[in-house]
Amino acid sequence: MSRILLTGAAGFIGHHVTAALLARGEQVLGVDNLNDYYDVSLKQARMARLQTLPGYQGFNFAQLDLRDAEKTAAMFAQYQPELVIHLAAQAGVRHSLQAPLSYVDNNLLAFTNILEGCRHGSIKHLVYASSSSVYGGNTKLPFSEQNVVDHPVSLYAATKKANELMAHTYSHLYQFPTTGLRFFTVYGPWGRPDMSPFLFADAILNGRAIKVFNHGKMLRDFTYIDDIVQGVLKVLDKPATPLTSTAPYRIFNIGNSQPAPLLDFIALLEQHLGKTAPKEFLPMQAGDVPATYADTAALEAWVGFRPQTPLASGLQRFCDWYQDYYATTQPQLAHA
Repeated sequence: MSRILLTGAAGFIGHHVTAALLARGEQVLGVDNLNDYYDVSLKQARMARLQTLPGYQGFNFAQLDLRDAEKTAAMFAQYQPELVIHLAAQAGVRHSLQAPLSYVDNNLLAFTNILEGCRHGSIKHLVYASSSSVYGGNTKLPFSEQNVVDHPVSLYAATKKANELMAHTYSHLYQFPTTGLRFFTVYGPWGRPDMSPFLFADAILNGRAIKVFNHGKMLRDFTYIDDIVQGVLKVLDKPATPLTSTAPYRIFNIGNSQPAPLLDFIALLEQHLGKTAPKEFLPMQAGDVPATYADTAALEAWVGFRPQTPLASGLQRFCDWYQDYYATTQPQLAHA
């Protein structure tokens, strides 16, 4: 049993990872600032769900803004975690065009405070969220960790690339292991309302047109949340060792490695929800990319795992949860 600090505990991925850690008997301090980037009641519902799960007695929660260096340092000193999973961030490619300072504060300043906490503690391993968006202008598919990622096309992507560089620096200087995970389009129950499964499901159920960017010529490597959780835990249990430098530092893709055309994704949602929606075909949005596709060979070689949940079954589980949650918890949203 380990003492684990997990940031972003009320977030989509953080919630699921916390549940998995508690199920295996870990002691978890969950941290979140419960900001209003999206519906706070969904974050609160995730936290309430944790109370119903096995192992909840091993969970403590702190509402904390990681941009506050003094409070973050005090948290590390008081809790003295052995392992850190840093999932808190300002997410969203498109939102970074409207609120750039939020990304600087939450993705750079806050991450610096986490690294400083690890530096001054006795941390055996830091695992943190990067993103497939770091591949930016790359056109060679599938995306490999060996690709050069010096051409981000959004500020969000640039901050995630910066996180990788910052982690390497701290691993080099202070010799604590860090592993960055490049997540590829994560979806599933309890997901984020600003992501395509939510946006499309809401449009389908309420008879509104779906906005289809790049005229539907998009490929996405949709990765089911349970696969993401397994990958995070398996990586957490195997601290990084030197590979391309003397620093104990690694980067891995976590994706399904089966990119789906956007229109096929929409058709599956329509099938599962039993309704179709009109489509509004639009040009590519600024900061977006036409395709994502993960090469997960490095992850499989490191921990013997690769995501493989079929999109159809993953979307069925999402749709079942979505209809149940919004019909019973917030019916005005599901049937507006």
